[in-house]
Amino acid sequence: MSAKLVLVAACALIDVDARVLLAQRPPGKSMAGLWEFPGGKVESGERPEDSLIRELKEELGIVVREACLAPLTFASHAYPEFHLLMPLFVCRRWDGTVTPREGQRLAWVRPNRLREYPMPPADEPLIAHLTGLL
Repeated sequence: MSAKLVLVAACALIDVDARVLLAQRPPGKSMAGLWEFPGGKVESGERPEDSLIRELKEELGIVVREACLAPLTFASHAYPEFHLLMPLFVCRRWDGTVTPREGQRLAWVRPNRLREYPMPPADEPLIAHLTGLL
């Protein structure tokens, strides 16, 4: 039996102080309270880059251009109900001010402190790639 494949795009927004933005999953969502890289599910017919541009505008009120999204790595993780495939992009330039538009808590975190924030299992392996980059 094969598990359903879910494609989610995530973005490591990096500010001028080399801090990474994490968002806390709000109450009522699966894995509520855990911290993750912003992003979301890639809709049918949508490319991961398009999904990120849409999600970052909806969730954080910022405008990101595709040219500013650089693919870094990906996560492939088996959850009990589905298999998650999640490309992680890095973005250092955007227009607008990062604002939590869906009631989520946000934190700008130095790379060496990312492990202090509890994350979903799929996000945890991505930390090493970010600390290596930064």
